Amino acid sequence: MSALGSIRIKPLTWHPHLPPVEIEDATPEQLEAMKVTPSAKKVSPYVRTLAHDPESYVARTTLFNAIMYAEGGLPRAERELGALAASQVNGCRYCANVHARQHIRLSGSSDVIAALWTEDRAALSARDAAIVAFAEALTATPPSADKSHIAALKAAGIEPFEIIDLIHAIAIFGWANRLMHPLGHSDNEDRRTAP
Repeated sequence: MSALGSIRIKPLTWHPHLPPVEIEDATPEQLEAMKVTPSAKKVSPYVRTLAHDPESYVARTTLFNAIMYAEGGLPRAERELGALAASQVNGCRYCANVHARQHIRLSGSSDVIAALWTEDRAALSARDAAIVAFAEALTATPPSADKSHIAALKAAGIEPFEIIDLIHAIAIFGWANRLMHPLGHSDNEDRRTAP
């Protein structure tokens, strides 16, 4: 365990503004679309909300899955870290919560998330710091990412093909966060807890 200690993050609940598609009322096209889920595990209220437009939902989710769940390339935990940093810049607490928990699960440690939550950037490895700085700069409006960010990523051992994976993970959350905001909201309370 690090000097920061271990943290647990309780999930937030996302509440849609319009009623999600109910499984028992879904059209055949909606039912078929809902078989393509972001995690390939469950049909959440968010999935059922997006399923109002099954064709767009399938296109969006196929792209999302190809970016976030692809085999090889940038490790999944680091894709989640890029998504987390982008979501924080975009103000999407729900997505930041989901991707912080995913990072902890995939990395087996809460150290990176504890460093971000406590704003202790000095506690981050050079690799994690470069990923977070690049994600924040690329997500800013207007983007402020430049050659120095790419140089920091390379200096931290991230290969060019992994940088492309990171760009994709950051970019899809520039879009995904903005899609979630008008469609619903998450819990208002801060549900981070220490054990």
